[in-house]
Parts: sequence; C-alpha cells; structure tokens
Amino acid sequence: MTMSSMNCSRNDVVLLPIPFSDLTSRKVRPAIVVGKRRSDVFVVPISSQLANTDWQLQEWAAAGLNVPCGVKAQVATVEAQRVIKIVGKLQSGDVETLDLRLRARLEL
Repeated sequence: MTMSSMNCSRNDVVLLPIPFSDLTSRKVRPAIVVGKRRSDVFVVPISSQLANTDWQLQEWAAAGLNVPCGVKAQVATVEAQRVIKIVGKLQSGDVETLDLRLRARLEL
C-alpha cells in the first residue's frame, strides 16, 4: 500500500487504513476530514453498516461513496501521509449536519 502526502481539505471524503481494535491488521476505510494541523488530519469515520452509525449521509453518492453510508460521531487524528486517496467531498446539506452534530458531540 503506497502512501503519500495528500493535500486534504475540510469535508473531503478520504480513504485511509484503519487498524482493527486488536491491532493485528487493518482495512482501508472512508472518513471525512474535519480539520488539519501541521502533518495531521482530524477525521470522522464513515460506515456502510448504518445501524452502527450516528447519522446517515443524505448525498452519499455525490460525496464519492458507492453505497449508502453513515457517520460515526468519533474524531480521530491521523498523519496526513496515511491518506491513500480523496474520493469526493461532502455536499452542503451533509456539511451542515456534520457541523451541528460535531458541535453537540464536542459540546462546543
């Protein structure tokens, strides 16, 4: 798996390797970039297992995703160089929902 520094922006939908909880392996998963600082990006994970998400993306296809997906209300910090590919960008309605949900979750 080749990794290089991607020039990610807020609301980009990206693919990156996510380790399993037991750290024995990892799988490439989509996530939304919610911020950047130096060589790190802050992301929230996306899943097609809608029952395991906190809210569903309304314009998932326009965001570059192949199937209906939802967002998990978790923020992770990863090195920007771990991003494999930018697949799309959130649309305005989903950006508004993401912003509201993150503010509520982080109590901002």
